[in-house]
Amino acid sequence: MKNKVKIFCPGTIANISCGFDVLGVALDSVGDEMVITKTAEKGIRITKIEGQQLPLETSKNVAGVAGLALLEASDYEGGFEIEIYKNIKPGSGIGSSAASSTGAVWAMNHLLDNPFSTTELVKFAMEGERLASGVAHADNVAPALFGGFTLVRSYEPLDIIDIPVPNELFATVIHPQIEIKTSESRKILKTNISLETGIKQWGNVGGLIAGLFKSDYDLIGRSLVDHIVEPIRSILIPSFDDIKKESLAAGALGCGISGSGPSIFTFSKGLDTANKVGDAMRRVYEKVGVDFDIHVSKINSQGIKIV
Repeated sequence: MKNKVKIFCPGTIANISCGFDVLGVALDSVGDEMVITKTAEKGIRITKIEGQQLPLETSKNVAGVAGLALLEASDYEGGFEIEIYKNIKPGSGIGSSAASSTGAVWAMNHLLDNPFSTTELVKFAMEGERLASGVAHADNVAPALFGGFTLVRSYEPLDIIDIPVPNELFATVIHPQIEIKTSESRKILKTNISLETGIKQWGNVGGLIAGLFKSDYDLIGRSLVDHIVEPIRSILIPSFDDIKKESLAAGALGCGISGSGPSIFTFSKGLDTANKVGDAMRRVYEKVGVDFDIHVSKINSQGIKIV
């Protein structure tokens, strides 16, 4: 039985426009790496973090909290040491906390010969999300663990549905180098919506799921419309409307806020179009005066991978 594993933990896009707190997708070209080692000493110790200034204290680190949730549910008498190599910046909107939380529980489960199901791992990882944002949401951690697109059909009980990935679907994500904390961005959201708005949103969620199952790219594009969250959160992101306009003009199927922002995502049919969208995003932000990163990625259908 292995005592040590090194893994890639994918970045994720959550909410996906119309699917607030229920839809997510894993990315293939951006993510963190982690090394997890079994130890005889019980408990979890975070021994190294590179790339970002994050707490080593287990109870204050999302990987530590998620790992403790798994450890408490297992009959394993030993413990684990965790090294984290962060490539996803906290507050980026592409699942930084989810990458750490899921990486910890996936690797621990792997080293224990997989006693827990993927859905159970989602529950453990959600405790890391609770620490990060104040809400134990699953729309980032589910795709990181399952791979591809996932739908959180229900939280009570937790029911995760994996969705097929159309072969030619690519994501382009621009990450402005500003921080928007999920906990803060949730505070500005409305807690009530009209029935008319809800009906529009439900129609788009159904249309997006159908489009993914049918590989109907036009339907996917028509369904990437958010009537509830985007109109409020977009005001926090510099030049969001310009990015959306130019991305669609460059051929993107749709455009929206990744997670709570500030990252903005688009989906495109084909790598060439995804790259053209990235160029259009770059031209917009070169005029804004804010540093940024752009990621062009195919969809990660596997989720976490051993390096």
